[in-house]
Amino acid sequence: MVNSAKTSTISPRKSASPGLTVRTGRERSSSIVKVEKLEEESQADVLDQSVYENLNAEWVNRKGAWLIHPVLIFAGKVIIDTIPGMRQEISWTLVNLFYLGFSYLMFHYVTGIPFHSDLHGGVYDNLTMWEQIDEGAQYTPTKKWLLIVPITLFLASTHYTHYDPWLFAINLSALVFVLIPKLPQFHRYRVRFMVPEDASGVGTPTTPSFPPSGFSTPTRESVPPINISEVDSRL
Repeated sequence: MVNSAKTSTISPRKSASPGLTVRTGRERSSSIVKVEKLEEESQADVLDQSVYENLNAEWVNRKGAWLIHPVLIFAGKVIIDTIPGMRQEISWTLVNLFYLGFSYLMFHYVTGIPFHSDLHGGVYDNLTMWEQIDEGAQYTPTKKWLLIVPITLFLASTHYTHYDPWLFAINLSALVFVLIPKLPQFHRYRVRFMVPEDASGVGTPTTPSFPPSGFSTPTRESVPPINISEVDSRL
């Protein structure tokens, strides 16, 4: 006697098992640009910030910290000028771009503090160095200085490039890209690119975990041997 096996077709829009939820609707898409704002600090975060001095941001207020910027610009200009055949227009443009790129990376891209983050309860983990300076206060003397330096370098680069329209556009674009994160209107904001998001509003399918049954998987030693003669006699 031949047993007929029943076959069933599972729809891709339904669950294949009672414990599995399948997402229906459109596939995930990615946003080209997404602007996010960090949550405001709570009273507990403010207390954690005031317990110890934030050495990652306080050094910019110390003596000699302001002098580092013109020294780095001058040293970079001397090094670039040593390249054979370097024109002054290209040299000033490279100095401006290198300084602005380093400034953006240091003050607006890297978040958190590199040492003793546990002393502050992790309140600085999501903050950039610019947001940590002077506890987030705006238009302090240090932040004004950090605004003046790139603008002055841009003006010098524009002058020594003889107002070349292409080089002017490159230097101006780099300056705007660095100045925007320094504005108070963009404090604690994050601009992210190509962020995946769920357009259908339904979460990703997940398989829930089940509680253990209390029995372990049988091993080969624990399974009793099967006597073939006994099976034949039963048949």
